[in-house]
Amino acid sequence: MPIDGGGAGHDLRHHGDAEVRDGGAALVDLAVNVRADTPPSWLRERIAASLTGLAAYPDGRAARAAVAARHGLPVERVLLTAGAAEAFVLLARALKVRQPVVVHPQFTEPEAALRDAGHSVDRVLLTAADGFRLDPGAVPESADLVVVGNPTNPTSVLHPAQALAELARPGRTLVVDEAFMDAVPGEREALAGRTDVPGLVVLRSLTKTWGLAGLRVGYVLAAPETVAELERAQPLWPVSTPALAAAEACVSPRAVAEAAHAAHRIAADRAHLLAGLGALAGHGVTVTGPAEGPFVLVRLPGAASVRHRLRALGFAVRRGDTFPGLDGEWLRLAVRDRTTTDAFLRALEEAMGAAAEKGVAAERG
Repeated sequence: MPIDGGGAGHDLRHHGDAEVRDGGAALVDLAVNVRADTPPSWLRERIAASLTGLAAYPDGRAARAAVAARHGLPVERVLLTAGAAEAFVLLARALKVRQPVVVHPQFTEPEAALRDAGHSVDRVLLTAADGFRLDPGAVPESADLVVVGNPTNPTSVLHPAQALAELARPGRTLVVDEAFMDAVPGEREALAGRTDVPGLVVLRSLTKTWGLAGLRVGYVLAAPETVAELERAQPLWPVSTPALAAAEACVSPRAVAEAAHAAHRIAADRAHLLAGLGALAGHGVTVTGPAEGPFVLVRLPGAASVRHRLRALGFAVRRGDTFPGLDGEWLRLAVRDRTTTDAFLRALEEAMGAAAEKGVAAERG
C-alpha cells in the first residue's frame, strides 16, 4: 500500500450534495448517503416540541447522558458536536499533531480539516487489487494521528475491529469514523464503547440513518482528557436545542431498535442493487465488495460520460475521482428502495450504451 504526501489532484471539499444541488427535485438522488425520505414522524414531533424552548440557551446534559448510556460509557467520554464534520475540525485544531496520516479512499473532510489547520498530511492509499482492505502494517510507525472510516465511505468496506485496534500505539490518536456503523446489521466490528484501545477516538453521526443532514448533530467518544481538550476548542453552545432533542431521541432504546431494523432492510435493498449490477458485469461494471454500508462503489468504463448521461435521464450519482486513491472510472451509488433501484438500473444500462456508442463514434471520427 503506497504512502502519498497528497495535497493535489483531488477536490477534498466536493461532497455528494453537489451532485444534486443544481438538478433539484428533478433528479433522483443516489449521490448522497443520507436516507432519501424525511425523518420519521415521531422524530419530527420530538424536534418540533423542542422549539418551545428556543428562548433558553441549549443545555446538552440530557443528550450527553443519553449518548453515554447508549454506549455504556461515563458522560466524561462523550462530546456532542454539530455533526461529525465539526469533530474533524476540532481534532485538527485542538490536538498537538506532528505526523497525521489519513487512510484513503475515505471521506475527505478529515484531511481537508487537517490541512486547513496547517498540518502536512500523509496518505495511506488502499487499493482495488486488495479490495480496499486495511493492512495495519502499512501505516507508518511514526504517525501520531491516524484517521480511518468504518465502514468506509466510499468503498463500503467494513474493516475488522481487530485490524483497527492494531493501529493503536502509545502516543498515537486513532480516529475511527463510524458515521455509517448503525447501518450495519448488529454494528459488527464497531469500536464505539470500547475503552481498552489506547488513544481511540470514535466519531458517530446521527444525520445519515435519521435523515437529519440539515440539523447537524453527531458525537465523539474518547478518553475524558481528549474530550476535555476538544471541548475547549468548541464555541459556546455548539449544538442547537433542536439538535440536542434529536440526539437524545435517536439514541433511545426505541430508536436504536428502529435503526437495527432499518439496517437489515438496507442490507436487503443493497443485495438487490448488487444483483442488478452483477447482471451488467458483461458491460464492464465491477463492484467493490463485499459492500457493508448503505452505498456501493463501482468501476466502469467511461464513468464520467455515464454520470452525465444519468443526469440527463434523471439520476444523480457520486463521482469517485475526488477521493484520493480513485480516478475517473469510479462512481458511488447510494442504496435505495427496490423500485428506485430498478429504475436506476434501467437508466444505467441505457447510459452505458449511449456512452459506448459515443466512444465508438469518436474512434471512427
